[in-house]
Amino acid sequence: MKNLLFVLVWALGSAASADAATQCVAQSAKTTTALVELYTSEGCDSCPPADRWLSSLGGKGYAPDRVVPIALHVDYWDYIGWKDPYAKQAFSARQRKMAALARAAVVYTPQVLVQGRDFRDWRSGNFEQAVAGINARPAKVRISLQLDTRSREAFEVEASAELLEGLPPGDLALYLGAYENKLISEVKAGENRGKSLPHDYVVLQWAGPLDFKGARLVERQRLPLLPKAVPGNSGVVAFVQNKASGEVLQALMLPACPG
Repeated sequence: MKNLLFVLVWALGSAASADAATQCVAQSAKTTTALVELYTSEGCDSCPPADRWLSSLGGKGYAPDRVVPIALHVDYWDYIGWKDPYAKQAFSARQRKMAALARAAVVYTPQVLVQGRDFRDWRSGNFEQAVAGINARPAKVRISLQLDTRSREAFEVEASAELLEGLPPGDLALYLGAYENKLISEVKAGENRGKSLPHDYVVLQWAGPLDFKGARLVERQRLPLLPKAVPGNSGVVAFVQNKASGEVLQALMLPACPG
């Protein structure tokens, strides 16, 4: 009987440990984290250097509590001859929307937005200065993420966002995205024909805008993964943005925990 009881306790403990291993949680910093959006395309021959730059940010000391990088692949270069497998019309529409808010006449690739603003000096030391300035600001929003990775087909995400210091909800909205790292494409046509293109932080699924009705918003979303996705190379991002001005108030990244 004692042996049976030991086995039962061990089994329950193992099940609890396995469940905990698949439940990832994260909360945003007390200061403001910079959201860095790269609009890119495999059909654009000037984009690979920007893709490599985005991939390098973690190695340059830009930890997730300082910078949340995402790559949004647009589809308007597909006509050249190569269809970008990660491109979505929704990302092209978002880029145009952001351009309209900034009263810009055109969209282009590669384009970097920092905190919702066009940032053409991403190759220079001005990037570090911009990030440092953003990180110095107290957070106006607190974001929490919980990620269930038990399914290999999709992430089950629970996100909560709380407005701080009496910030009015106004035009604020929450956005969620599932991303994957270590993706590689062998390009067969177009401007990058014959090249092997590596990608990181590629957003594959998107949810938002999810509007605030009060000071706190809680959302549960199922974000599908690619058919051959590697959950260990994947994760989720969340950010709160003003839809009227384009300003990003806070961002959070949560890589998938090892199972």
